[in-house]
Amino acid sequence: MSSEGTIVGGRFRLDQPIGRGRAGIVWLAFDTRLFRTVAMKRMYLPVGAGERAEQARAAAMQEGKDAARIEHPSAIKVFDVLPDGQDVWLVMEYIPSRSMATFLAEHGRLTPDQAAQLGIQLGNALAAIHAAGFVHRTLEPGTVLLADDGGVKLTDIGISGGGPHAAYVAPEVARGLPPTPAADVFSLGATLYTSVEGVPPFGDDGQSSERPPQNSGVLTEALRKMLRTDPATRPTMTDTVRSLKAITEGRETAFIPPTAPGIPPPPPPPFNPGLAPAAPPMPPMPPSGPQYQQQPPVAAPGFSAAEQTQRMQPVPPPTQYAPPPAPGAQPHAQAQAQAWNLPVSKKTLVTVAAILAAVLVGILVTELFFV
Repeated sequence: MSSEGTIVGGRFRLDQPIGRGRAGIVWLAFDTRLFRTVAMKRMYLPVGAGERAEQARAAAMQEGKDAARIEHPSAIKVFDVLPDGQDVWLVMEYIPSRSMATFLAEHGRLTPDQAAQLGIQLGNALAAIHAAGFVHRTLEPGTVLLADDGGVKLTDIGISGGGPHAAYVAPEVARGLPPTPAADVFSLGATLYTSVEGVPPFGDDGQSSERPPQNSGVLTEALRKMLRTDPATRPTMTDTVRSLKAITEGRETAFIPPTAPGIPPPPPPPFNPGLAPAAPPMPPMPPSGPQYQQQPPVAAPGFSAAEQTQRMQPVPPPTQYAPPPAPGAQPHAQAQAQAWNLPVSKKTLVTVAAILAAVLVGILVTELFFV
C-alpha cells in the first residue's frame, strides 16, 4: 500500500495525494535524481499472480510507452513508465489543475462557445494520438484537466486500466467491438454534451434514449453528428475540429477556470527621500530680444495702437564708453591694462607717468653723486 514518503523505483518520493483518477490515486511526487516535481499514478492491474498477471503488467508497460510518444500542448506528457515490485507506475508532468468533472460539479455548465473552444483543443490532441497509431479509449470529463492557467490537458492517453465510464463509451465498443478513432469522436461528443447540458446524452448508463439538448445552441448540430450510432457516419476527428472552428468563427473564447488565483500586482517600493525622483524640468522660456515676435499689443488709453507698438519696441543696450588715447606712455599703459582686462582712466595714466618720472630722477641723482 502506497503512503506518503514512499520511494518508488528507488528514485521518486511520494509526497501527497492530489486527486483520484479513473485508474487510482494520483500522487504529487519528487524526482530525487532530476530534482523536479512530477505527478505519479499506479496503473490498475488485476489482483493475483501467475501468467495472467504478468500479461497484464506487460500490457500496462506497453500502454505507458505508447502514451510517452505523444507530444502535444493539450496532452499530459508522460516522462516514464516503471515497474516497482508487482506495480507499474506512470511518471507524468505535474500541472496545477482539476478535472472537468470536478469543475462542472462545482461551477455548473459551460457556454456553447466555451465548449466549442474546449473541443478544438481536445480534438487536436486526439488527432495527434490517432496519427501516432492508437486511440484514447477512455475520454470523459474525468480525464480532461482544466489547468489553473487556463490551459486544457488530456490525461490517461491509451490507458485501459479501470475501464471507462459507461456514459461516454461508443455504442459499438459497448457491444464488444475494439475501440477506433470513431469511438473517440463519440466520446468527445458525449463529453462536450455534458459540459453544456450538465448530464450525459444517453444517461449515466449510456443505454437510455437520447435526451434532446436544451442549452447547446450553435453546438447542437455538431454534437448530433458526433453522437451518431453508426460509427461510419460520424465525422472524422479532423472534420470535427474544422466544424468547431467554424462555430467559433475564429473568436478566441479560451476557457479559464474562475478557481485560478489571480496574480497580485507587485507592491510599490518603500519611499526613500534620497532616491526621490527629481522634479520635472521647467518648460523652456520663450526667446527674448528683438527677434521675439509679440502679439499685437492692446492700445492703452490715450494712445493709438501704432503708438503703443512703437513705445513697446525693445531698446538696444547702450554702447560702452571708450576714452580717447592719451599722449606719452598711454599706449604702453593701455596695452598692459588690456592684457589684464582692466579699465583705463585719465587719472590712472597720470599716476603711472609720475611714478616713471620719479624713477628716472632717482637714477640721474645716483649717477651724479656716486659715480
